[in-house]
Formats: sequence, structure tokens, C-alpha cells
Amino acid sequence: MSMLDVDVIRAPIAGQPRKRLDALEVFQEIESTNSYLLAEPPPRAGRFRVALAEHQTAGRGRMDKRWYSPASTGLCLSIAYTFTHSRADMAALTLATGVSVANMVEALGIRGVGLKWPNDLILDDGKFGGILTEVRSHPGFGMTTVLGIGLNLDLGKAEFPASLKRGVGRVGDLASSGVELPTRSILSARLIGSVFDALCEFEAGGFLPFAGDYERYDWLRGKGLTVDCGDERIMGFADGVAADGALRVRTPAGVARVRSGTVRLAGDGT
Repeated sequence: MSMLDVDVIRAPIAGQPRKRLDALEVFQEIESTNSYLLAEPPPRAGRFRVALAEHQTAGRGRMDKRWYSPASTGLCLSIAYTFTHSRADMAALTLATGVSVANMVEALGIRGVGLKWPNDLILDDGKFGGILTEVRSHPGFGMTTVLGIGLNLDLGKAEFPASLKRGVGRVGDLASSGVELPTRSILSARLIGSVFDALCEFEAGGFLPFAGDYERYDWLRGKGLTVDCGDERIMGFADGVAADGALRVRTPAGVARVRSGTVRLAGDGT
């Protein structure tokens, strides 16, 4: 696939995203774009900066899991954005970001996109992407969120460790849809614009503006599952998400609300 070009990525970014973009950097190789932005000075409130990489040597996923992507086969992108204030439903930002990415992918003409709570992107029951949300608080200054987004575009015959397939069944990519994809640089620009718009919308209205689309993309709804929450294990059926982004699970004892945990489909013993 074509190499990332910072000028091609920057060119289509216009309007408010262009005015509020502090920095856009592309690395040939880096340990983690999220780790890099977390170590850099945060943007001022209402502003953002972006880091992309051809290859991450220590890409990270949720709960200290590894995000593995062969070099130049997808997108490894992180966005740091500083909110003027925190919201009560801040935990739902990952879900709202997932909606923004799914909308961008669907706009390419790709159908069948799903979101697996809380941070996986699914196509035809294969995981093609994930989101890692990390937060830095600054007393009296605001709160900076770093969103790491990894998307598999065209994996070809790349092999993945079996441990990376757990909970979904297989690793997927967007090329398998059969839709001709724009270049990685153009896709990066579209992704940056979509996520920036989502950040602004979330800051103004929280998760509510995204709830309808999330329900449409909800891959877990109705599926039997097991959720491990620390020392507690919840078994039941996915029943959508609450207004604050918590996963609802129907159990014999009633509906449980899960704010954080590892989800496995029923029958998945991994």
C-alpha cells in the first residue's frame, strides 16, 4: 500500500479542524503514537494534535493488550484533544469515537460495520479495528484525551497470533469488503475530520447525539456473553448500552450495568 504523506493528509483538512490543529506528524516507526502524545505538552483547550505511524513497535490496546499491525497495512493514528471540562458521561467517549469511525467507513460504501462494546470495530464478524482512550488531567487547565485508533486496511496474507483473535473469532480488514479504498493518506484525513467533529459534538452534548447510531452498529445486542469485571463474572445477553455508555446485560437476576470489563461471547472459552 502507498506510504503516508503528511502533505496529502493535511491538504483536505479545512474549516475548524484546520484552524484548531496544533500539529500533525507522521513517523516511519515509533513505539506507540498514544504514548508519544501522552508524553508531549498537551494542546490548549479546544485544540488538538495528531500523530500517525507506518509501524508501531509497541502498539497498545485496552487493558494492556497489544495492538499488532504489520507495517503499512493499515492506519495507526492518535489524536490528543483538550476538553475545557469533564463530563459525567466521559466514559462513553470511546463509544462516540467508535460511531464516528463506523460512519466514516460506511461513507466509503462498506456495509455491515459493527461496534463491539466498548472499543472494537467489526466487519463481517472479524475485528478490523480498535480504539484506545487515555486521559491526562490538568488542574485548572482542562482534561486532555488521547484517542488511539488502529484500522486494518489490507492485511493480504499476514498472520496474527491466535491470542489477538479472542472474543471476535478472526481478524478482518476493510479490503475484504470488495470496495476500492482511497489511499491511506486520504483515509487518514477523513478519519481525522470525522473524529474531530465527534470530539466537538461530544463536548457539547455528551453521548446522547451518538446513541441512535450506536444502537444501529451494536454488534453485541442480543448475543449471549460473559463479562469479566475484576473478581466478578456476569453472564447473560447483551441489551444495548445505557445513556452513560455502560453495557447492559440481561441476567436471570435482572439487568446488570457494566462500566468496565472484558467481554467474551457465549461458547468462547478463550
